[in-house]
Amino acid sequence: MKEQENIIVTLSFEFALEIIKYCEELENLRKFVLGNQLLKSGTSIGANIREAQNAESKADFVHKFKIAAKEIEDRKYWLALCKLSENYPSTIYLEQRIEHIERIVNKIIITTKSK
Repeated sequence: MKEQENIIVTLSFEFALEIIKYCEELENLRKFVLGNQLLKSGTSIGANIREAQNAESKADFVHKFKIAAKEIEDRKYWLALCKLSENYPSTIYLEQRIEHIERIVNKIIITTKSK
């Protein structure tokens, strides 16, 4: 029997891969400071979501998803700086992807807390 795909794990992992590509582009442009910050927050979202999959309790699960939600906000800040700074590559695609992930993460938190 094939294991069902966990969409938020998949989406957050794919987003991390996109962040890595974007940060490599920033590195090529010698935009190290924002690139490093974005790389840390962008990849930690998926790490926290993945860790939540093995949570010890419902409270632990929610806590890990709340950490992921905080990392999403952090990432949105760094992407906004990139978007509004001169000579930075477009962030539109990443912004759209993270908005989608944020909606799912928030829904998971709300639904889990209400059970």
